[in-house]
Amino acid sequence: MKRLGLPAFLLAPALGLLALLGYALGLIFRFSLHRYEPGSLALGGLTGENYRRILDPLYLGSVWETLQICVWVTLWSTLLGYPVAYALVRHSRRWVRSAILGLTVLPFFLGIVVRSYAWTLVFGRQGFLAALLGWTHLRTTPPQLLYTRAGVILALVQISVPIMVILVAAGLAHQRRDLERTAAVLGASPVRVFWHVTLPLSRPGIVSGCLVVFGWTLSSFATPVMIGGGRVYVMSVMIYDQILGAGNYPFGAALGLFVLVVDLALLWMLTRLANRLRGAPA
Repeated sequence: MKRLGLPAFLLAPALGLLALLGYALGLIFRFSLHRYEPGSLALGGLTGENYRRILDPLYLGSVWETLQICVWVTLWSTLLGYPVAYALVRHSRRWVRSAILGLTVLPFFLGIVVRSYAWTLVFGRQGFLAALLGWTHLRTTPPQLLYTRAGVILALVQISVPIMVILVAAGLAHQRRDLERTAAVLGASPVRVFWHVTLPLSRPGIVSGCLVVFGWTLSSFATPVMIGGGRVYVMSVMIYDQILGAGNYPFGAALGLFVLVVDLALLWMLTRLANRLRGAPA
């Protein structure tokens, strides 16, 4: 019993939070099974209409729009974050590594709302991008990025790249450098060493970064609202409109649970794929 005392004590807070989360999800599920009464906060009778309504093309289209944004953000975050993470770990000069680390961590000191608002100033018709293009005479009219999917993706990439850099750098820092030196001694060129040794060994960090960025993007709200302006209809905005816009709490609860199930299913599939890539049991 004494041996079980410390583990049980350490697990108690986590179990308490898990129980609280389960209770909250149970309340949301109960809300989702009731009929919406317009103009009233009272719940109507039991119904399954809220879940059948999710199959409407409008809401399925929002799911598809969200998944496309998640894929693009994850892809660009990986392509932009990996070189930065590599330089953060492998650069020979310490002051360069410190500068990269500082610039990577700096965005975390600003809230997501502040960073999203800054992008609205950049993308606006009289914003920094328009002024820069006008000064360089490259284009007479700036590209329309505000209230578009491209603008939302660009803003989300800027927010998620630091997360990717930190996770990939953690994976690179734990690599065995002697394997690279062995490949070089055996005659492999630097490109072949990177492609066949460094990159495969850094795969766990890449996979971890992709999982975190994908899951975070799937539930992001402030950036799609501020940059998308209601025209980029992702799942989080859809739930917000139903609960605080239309006051339809039962349908909003059903949408929230549906998004949770989609999120968990996608993360489960990505985890199985990551285990297969690592050669571990699925």
